[in-house]
Amino acid sequence: MALLDVIYRDDHLVAINKPDALLVHRTRLSGDRMAVLQILRDQMNRTLYPVHRLDRATSGVLLFALDSETASQLGNAFAERQVHKTYRAIVRGQPPLHGDIDHPIMDPDDPVPRPARSSFACLETLRLDQEIEGRQATYSLVEVRPETGRRHQIRRHLKHIHHPIIGDTTYGRGPHNRFFREQFGLYRLLLHARSLELIHPHTGQPLRIEVSETEERSWRLFREKTNGQWGTTEIV
Repeated sequence: MALLDVIYRDDHLVAINKPDALLVHRTRLSGDRMAVLQILRDQMNRTLYPVHRLDRATSGVLLFALDSETASQLGNAFAERQVHKTYRAIVRGQPPLHGDIDHPIMDPDDPVPRPARSSFACLETLRLDQEIEGRQATYSLVEVRPETGRRHQIRRHLKHIHHPIIGDTTYGRGPHNRFFREQFGLYRLLLHARSLELIHPHTGQPLRIEVSETEERSWRLFREKTNGQWGTTEIV
């Protein structure tokens, strides 16, 4: 197993650029033999404490604590929404320049819809010559900041505004997913956790941990194949 990419480390925290297709930790139901927690624990030869999660299919910034006290402090910070998360995604169509999504989310094991809020901005748009479902193939790079942390919140919110994420086999559109597989060789969910912003629990100083989506091989190759076809959208 290849080493995980450590993008930040100090005496209390470590962050990696999580690859897609890896669970954060193994579960009895998943059947996965390897997961991020196990790989990174062996790589660093020490105990690690997960403080938040990313879906298996999502890449990007994933943070761990190196001791239980720090884990407890960060757990409280996440629960109290003191940690600001930014994601990037490729979606179908062209969303508005920016907007807020306030749409409750219901989980199968919870009959009560829970409040869920996200804000987004459309950064760039790609228009291709092909037609998909009778329309010009149009896709956008969006930046999303979830204010709450519901399960699959970003994926479900972008579907709610009719701009599902490419590669999303649960909430997305099959013809567009197939087009990306055939045209660009992309089989993954194009959702990336780009940054975390928080107050360091020990120094009290602001900390921003960031990794660009184009540092992932699949994103980088996709951008190289579509170079020159993106139109920059001015955010106002």
